Amino acid sequence: MTTTAPPAAIALSRLRKSYGDKVVLDGVDLLVSEGTVFALLGPNGAGKTTMVNILSALISPDGGEVKVAGHDVVAEPDAVRAAIGVTGQFSAVDNLLTGEENLVLMARLHHLTRSQEQSRVAELLERFELLESANQPPATYSGGMRRRLDLAMGLVGSPRIVFLDEPTTGLDPRGRHTMWQAIRDLASEGVTIFLTTQYLEEADRLADRIALLDGGRLVAQGTPEELKRLAPGGHIRLRFTDPADLESAAGVLDAVNRDDQQLALHVASDGRVRSIRSVLDRLEHESIEADSLTIHTPDLDDVFFALTGHATTEEEATS
Repeated sequence: MTTTAPPAAIALSRLRKSYGDKVVLDGVDLLVSEGTVFALLGPNGAGKTTMVNILSALISPDGGEVKVAGHDVVAEPDAVRAAIGVTGQFSAVDNLLTGEENLVLMARLHHLTRSQEQSRVAELLERFELLESANQPPATYSGGMRRRLDLAMGLVGSPRIVFLDEPTTGLDPRGRHTMWQAIRDLASEGVTIFLTTQYLEEADRLADRIALLDGGRLVAQGTPEELKRLAPGGHIRLRFTDPADLESAAGVLDAVNRDDQQLALHVASDGRVRSIRSVLDRLEHESIEADSLTIHTPDLDDVFFALTGHATTEEEATS
């Protein structure tokens, strides 16, 4: 029995882009399936925003093939723009209009009928908890409210693909979590989300798949769990109630760290079920009983550092 992969919402082949002598994107290949959340990680200047600008048909690539919603971004830029919504790290909100007027303006740009306009604006104001401030200028909004309004504006045309370029930069933890919930809600409705971020926890919590971009190249792709297995440092922490069991376990297992005070051992592991079962089977074979087991896996910053030699928050020249 064969399974058919979901259609690609975004497909890149050998994408290249340079500014003068600086190569920003260097032969990038990428597929993003419909109805998934995809996160692109990388430090400042890695090329994340440039990629979003190409995918949203704002700038042209120097080479390669780029298709979004089945449309070529060079040959069919209007069709691409009609199929997507974009929220950038710099808000597109007009401070001279009220929040509601900003949404009405977007509705008219999308050529919605008057009844469609009224219905869609009311729906988005309620969805993003902006009803009470609808008649106020965005200059009076908090950072989180402005981001929610900006996202709502990008959704007026009911796009099936949404680009979120650093959507939570500068937000406090509460504002960030509110935005995360809005992204989860969109994903649950089948909207494809392409997220660029420097926040590793954000990608880990939200994304179905993640790609790591460094120096214009993708250095790794996979699910969060798959990527974490690429970095060293994963281990199982075993605790014992009997010092004799600790001593016996230390002789049986390849412990990388032993804590006699806590009666604990750290045993190298990639976190997979098979690896954990192997450790437990060896203990059972020797009639050694562990009181508790905790799995520790590397985080995405460990992965990025292992693959590139620096962290995702490292400053680079902007692109």
